[in-house]
Amino acid sequence: MSDAVLSQFKQETIEEKKTSDRKLKIGIIGCGGISGAHMNAYKMQPDVEIVAACDLVPGRAQAKLESKELYGVRCYANHKEMIDNEPELDAVSVCTYNTQHAGPTIYALEHGLPVLLEKPFTVTLEEAIEVMRTEKRTGKFVSVGFQPRFDANMQMIKKIVESGTLGEIYYIQTGGGRRRGIPGGSFIMKETGGIGALADIGCYSLDMVLNAIGYPKPLTVTGYTSDFFGKRPEMYWYDPTEAERFGVDDFAAAFIRLEGGTILDFRISWAMHADTPGDTIIFGKEGALRIPSTDCWNGSVGGEMTLYHDVCGKQTETKIPLLPSCDLWYEKIRRFLDAVISGGEAPVPTSQILYNQAILDGIVKSAELGREIKIEIPEI
Repeated sequence: MSDAVLSQFKQETIEEKKTSDRKLKIGIIGCGGISGAHMNAYKMQPDVEIVAACDLVPGRAQAKLESKELYGVRCYANHKEMIDNEPELDAVSVCTYNTQHAGPTIYALEHGLPVLLEKPFTVTLEEAIEVMRTEKRTGKFVSVGFQPRFDANMQMIKKIVESGTLGEIYYIQTGGGRRRGIPGGSFIMKETGGIGALADIGCYSLDMVLNAIGYPKPLTVTGYTSDFFGKRPEMYWYDPTEAERFGVDDFAAAFIRLEGGTILDFRISWAMHADTPGDTIIFGKEGALRIPSTDCWNGSVGGEMTLYHDVCGKQTETKIPLLPSCDLWYEKIRRFLDAVISGGEAPVPTSQILYNQAILDGIVKSAELGREIKIEIPEI
């Protein structure tokens, strides 16, 4: 492709970061695996101090903090005890297992605290609605942990769509997967994970394309889920007994109709007899964009993208080179802090991720019923 065409999609200048004139006091709710990434990123900020943490498992909060060389942090048994005893907190990260996302988030909002909530938003649409109604009532915000949004290549996808180069978008196939990649722990149990591959990596895949096209409202969904691999001991090289606890989906697929007429063909997998369930392709009336999948899908771009379009009546393929990425976790935390300081909008607002959650919830319900369902989103 000529430089003239590529110049349409030049990377935007990164805005200057804000810093506070004092150290922001942060609390960590839930000290399992993902909390370590939050702690690492907070440690990189010059205007932050982690002052409190909590976990339902005795001793886990302190152990996690010490593993990150964070000493002198006050530890509590649960989120209510922590928030009630830390009146000077400025914000919290909620890093609990999926089924416990809503409760601590709502409690923090009710006590005047902005929340950085790990993905997925919640497990059910009803929980997401409750969180958003609390946001509205308290005037505090929740930012959902979709750090791939801050990747330059993800932003390029959105820029290409918004440029009009593809024309009207009528169909999208998207998803991702791992040939072997079923996690253990709380991810795979119904009582803690709630939903499986759908929540873990499916929400990323949906956000990649929905954010690019402006997050239209989902109208209907035909969903399918299965668990053929999660219950097999040979899938867990690190601990075959994990299979006995498996109670969620390891594969899901759906056909989703969006407001405006776009169709979304979606599939996601933790394990399969293939290297990918397919690349993401955004089909437009004037062009199409292929986004390569990765071997172990986690919300990234697998290689240079391809733009298919006609130039002077000739079918043309233009390669979009991969852009260097940044430290996505640093960006996720920094932009959350910027919003806390400025009182501005959430970097990844629940008003968008509500539609993401409605699709996940709809896939589960449709799969249980074995038919297409209408997605009903109540007034907030």
